[in-house]
Amino acid sequence: MGKLILGFLPIEETSWILKHKVSCIRSNIDSLNSRGYFDLAVKEEKLRQIEERMAGPIFWDDQEAAQKVIDEANALRLWTVPIREISRKFIDVRDLWPEAEAIGDGELLKELAVSLQDIESTLGELEIRKMLSGELDSKECYLEINAGAGGTESCDWAAMLSRMYQRWAQKKGWKVEIVDRLDGEVAGIKNIVFRFSGSFAYGYSKSEKGVHRLVRISPFDSNARRHTSFASVNVTPIVDDIEIEVRPEDLRIDTYRASGAGGQHVNKTDSAVRITHAPTGIVVSCQSERSQTQNKETCMKMLRSKIYEKEHSERQEKLSAMGGEKKEIAWGSQIRNYVFQPYTLVKDTRTKLEVGNIDAVMDGDIDEFVNAFLKEFG
Repeated sequence: MGKLILGFLPIEETSWILKHKVSCIRSNIDSLNSRGYFDLAVKEEKLRQIEERMAGPIFWDDQEAAQKVIDEANALRLWTVPIREISRKFIDVRDLWPEAEAIGDGELLKELAVSLQDIESTLGELEIRKMLSGELDSKECYLEINAGAGGTESCDWAAMLSRMYQRWAQKKGWKVEIVDRLDGEVAGIKNIVFRFSGSFAYGYSKSEKGVHRLVRISPFDSNARRHTSFASVNVTPIVDDIEIEVRPEDLRIDTYRASGAGGQHVNKTDSAVRITHAPTGIVVSCQSERSQTQNKETCMKMLRSKIYEKEHSERQEKLSAMGGEKKEIAWGSQIRNYVFQPYTLVKDTRTKLEVGNIDAVMDGDIDEFVNAFLKEFG
């Protein structure tokens, strides 16, 4: 029941909605607190032990180890704090509701109904987050967009996707950095790499990995014909805390002049770096930093992350094959269609979810697609 509708309901109906919502939410919160759903008690006990360790006199003697412990504590708080917070809010509403109903305070009843809607929204977010229990889901990530064949059309499509993902990441409260960018010859972008820094960035972003297809009347075609364009999206978790052996003799390192804006130093020296890893064929590049050394360091982080993600995916595929896993995601295949003409529709080929408001999607409202993917494929 929406907020605006609640504002026009009589006290009796508002009270009935409250009663129904209280019953449903109580059941959901009980499930959250129970062992085997979120294992809240286990997480809180582990957090308590970590906090005791952090309070110890020798905790900061090893700065690197201390930071890993702090990261672990923060990851646990992402679960425990929201659950405890909504439990507290729910108790406040539950206790106030009979009193408001007894005195016939319609305004208070409506406020309590709105509070319950907020609680339901948070419960929904936690329901999705419980799908993000994979080894890499809590990591930050790189998201890379590459224009497909088709010249200017595909480059323009890559630029449109670039804007969509920046808007989406910003709405989720993540920090967005452009690591590398190569503009199209006429318009748009040939390639761009973002770093998304925020809670569960990889877990949410992994749903976007694959080929994205655009159908529209081209603004670059003087005959106003309909064109189909493609762009691929690749997502890699950032695994700074995992050791990956990379032998120097397996690397080819090229330097070149940065093409993007960034001041005189960036544009007039060969500060950009491209590294090719011969055994895997993985290529990474960076031109966002001011010095060649810094760009090389970023490239090495990206390379290690890509190698680890490749090895992890191969292990998962072997386990799925051994276990007879039926759900498969061909990550190099077409995953979503965006149709602008002759009608407007965005359709995910994996979950079959369809959304008609394409303008909202291109403005970053893609959580519906992300959540549908996580619910089906985890």
